[in-house]
Amino acid sequence: MADTTASKHLSSINGRNIITDIKNLSSLLKTKRTVTFAYGFMFAFVAFTVFLAFSPSQNSSSPWFTNIFSTSATTSTASSDSYRSQFSSIFSYLLPNNTAAATPQKQGHDFSSLPSQNTTRSNSTLSQSSNTRTEVADPPSVKNVTQSTVLQPNQTANSSVVIKDPTPANNQTQIAVNSNKGLVFKPNHTTVAAPTTTQVAANQSENTPTKSGSLVKERSGNQDKGDAGKSVASNFTASLLKKQGNVTKQSNETNSGVKVKQGIDNLVQNLANCEFFDGEWVKDDSYPLYQPGSCSLIDEQFNCIINGRPDKDYQKYKWKPKGCTLPRLNPGHMLDMLRGKRLVFVGDSLNRNMWESLVCILKGSVKDQSKVFEVNGRHHFRGEASYSFLFKDYKCTIEFFVSPFLVQEWEMPEENGSKKETLRLDLVGRSSSQYKDADIIVFNTGHWWTHDKTSKGKDYYQEGSHVYDELNVLEAFRKALTTWARWVDANVNPVKSLVFFRGYSASHFSGGQWNSGGQCDSEVEPIKNVTYLREYPPKMLVLEKVLRNMKTRVTYLNVTQMTDYRKDGHPSVYRKQNLSPEERKSPLHFQDCSHWCLPGVPDAWNEILYAKLLVNEKQKQQAQKKHV
Repeated sequence: MADTTASKHLSSINGRNIITDIKNLSSLLKTKRTVTFAYGFMFAFVAFTVFLAFSPSQNSSSPWFTNIFSTSATTSTASSDSYRSQFSSIFSYLLPNNTAAATPQKQGHDFSSLPSQNTTRSNSTLSQSSNTRTEVADPPSVKNVTQSTVLQPNQTANSSVVIKDPTPANNQTQIAVNSNKGLVFKPNHTTVAAPTTTQVAANQSENTPTKSGSLVKERSGNQDKGDAGKSVASNFTASLLKKQGNVTKQSNETNSGVKVKQGIDNLVQNLANCEFFDGEWVKDDSYPLYQPGSCSLIDEQFNCIINGRPDKDYQKYKWKPKGCTLPRLNPGHMLDMLRGKRLVFVGDSLNRNMWESLVCILKGSVKDQSKVFEVNGRHHFRGEASYSFLFKDYKCTIEFFVSPFLVQEWEMPEENGSKKETLRLDLVGRSSSQYKDADIIVFNTGHWWTHDKTSKGKDYYQEGSHVYDELNVLEAFRKALTTWARWVDANVNPVKSLVFFRGYSASHFSGGQWNSGGQCDSEVEPIKNVTYLREYPPKMLVLEKVLRNMKTRVTYLNVTQMTDYRKDGHPSVYRKQNLSPEERKSPLHFQDCSHWCLPGVPDAWNEILYAKLLVNEKQKQQAQKKHV
């Protein structure tokens, strides 16, 4: 019975009944064609949307959909402008020939319309066509700007962005996001884990901000699609590690970078027009520039604290010009300016005073003191013809050549076989060939022209084989300086070398001279009333006339008046520790009121020298920019 029923059912399926069922189904579908088409279209649209969101094209970016899944860098609710930019991105993606076609012809971007404050800039993508190079020149600084850079795979081959001289943005947050994983660098973020699975496809360029604000270009090569995420992944990881450190430094700098640069530029411009030597001494407890007793190379003659001087206020004064602010000497910066150079002092013991001061100031800023030393191993700095301190890390030397007259001391043979001391006014100092190629030379002379032989001028001055029976000291001084000036014009290259001449440093002997009981031990304050200052020395008027007639530019450091105020700054009786028996009997009759205690007045001379070097460096940079 059961077999009979099954047989009938099978025959009905194989026969006419199955054809009838198919026709009925076809009729049903025809009646619901519209509904079926609508559902099919909706299904296709959803599938296409999902495909775009998770599988972007190889040759373009999907700006809106990609950003659905990326980390948002905004700190506030998006404005209507951001919505407009998103829809604009969609249209440019769907219709690439609408606006992108003009991109390859663009040579630069105008950042002049960037808002200045409290603006959030996010989701900015730079797309470039093949072999296109875009230059962005001098973007203005932007305060409180949050920048989000989208690093997407498969950017067009060989595209790069070059930003010239970017101004550091203030309070700027750098955010790097790729299409697979969002990585956010926040302000003051110092511990960001290195990504290990982040991959960047080939042909992608990345600009990494450095500490100075410049951008370093990093390009990946033209690899095939199959190589993306292999060799590039490791390079990108290293790049991000570098970027993390740089972003941390940049975020901590905020406004200071721009303000410091502008401050230095304004300062240098102010210094360029300043009369440094018209001013006054003012008390400043932040001085001296180095601690007393901290510099072992100071000669005993200048080391007043070690020699027992009880008062210390003379160390607390700084020189303040009336027309500008004299910058405090920054020893690290000065060493940077002197890198690979020779700075040479040539002259008498007052220039040795200045030389020791500068070496002490600079030496104190070097961490490894073993890398600062006198090249010949000397530890005492009197009695030799020259000395040179090497700053090994900077490959620079600070040198001193003894030449108290700048011309040669001579010995003239007498008929009886003896020799007579003379001064050759026509021959420059013997060591001149050793420093003529130095980068910076500071000359001086003056004090030795006040001694008995030079001031009297009898049977002492010589030119050629002729010894003058008597010659006025001012005329002899003029002849000697003229010889020096001719040598400078003939031997010193003004393109390579800077030449300075430091003027006469005032002495303050009271009741006599240096060799006749002159004293200054009771002086503990500077002169404050200009009416008590002495007249400008006639020898310095001679010097100025000689300098005006030179071909080589010589910068005159006219310290005469600024030193005349400082009757309190000399060693006086504190010039040595161990007195001779004669000195113990009458110590007040043996005083030094010519040289200066260190730390002290010569430190201010070096601050002026530092300011002059700042101005020169700035002017040189400006000249180089004009020639480029």
